Amino acid sequence: MSECLRVGQLAPDFEATAVVDEEFQTVKLSSYRGQYVVLFFYPLDFTFVCPTEIIAFSDRHDEFKALGTEVLGVSVDSEYSHLAWIQSDRKAGGLGELKYPLVSDIKKEISTAYNVLDPAAGVALRGLFIIDKEGVIQHATINNLAVGRNVDETLRVLQAFQYTQSHPDEVCPAGWTPGAQTMTPTPEKSKDYFAAVG
Repeated sequence: MSECLRVGQLAPDFEATAVVDEEFQTVKLSSYRGQYVVLFFYPLDFTFVCPTEIIAFSDRHDEFKALGTEVLGVSVDSEYSHLAWIQSDRKAGGLGELKYPLVSDIKKEISTAYNVLDPAAGVALRGLFIIDKEGVIQHATINNLAVGRNVDETLRVLQAFQYTQSHPDEVCPAGWTPGAQTMTPTPEKSKDYFAAVG
């Protein structure tokens, strides 16, 4: 299944141990049905680019919550490694207080299911998936290890999918942000958009 995983498909469900508010809890993806999920993978705890991403998502977590969305971070580390990293000070390369679950994929089953596992390195690439209320993948990106992701762009894409799902007769053009003009996807009505921006 993982080899042909693509947008428009049901997100592979999983159940795993996560660190939530510095406690170990079992997290199941399907328990988040009815809200959106931003599921992102990162290579390893106690590394360099990874904390910049994890902290950025945590610092903006209230914005995701306001959009009815939960954020889940996943790596192939154990829950004990996650906890130790969270309990480490940010000034020393730690995470400090984290506002969303960090999931342990120690058996590499989740990263395999989402086709983000780099078998040569034995870690997950920087995959990110936006999953809608019905559990369907609406957006997927994968970065190689050296480059981190942009939380602003994740929020923008999330808002665009939420808008089009609540306005099924409209689509969002390139660079759309909330409040900007959308497009009606017909040969005639799409001209309204091009006339307005041209």
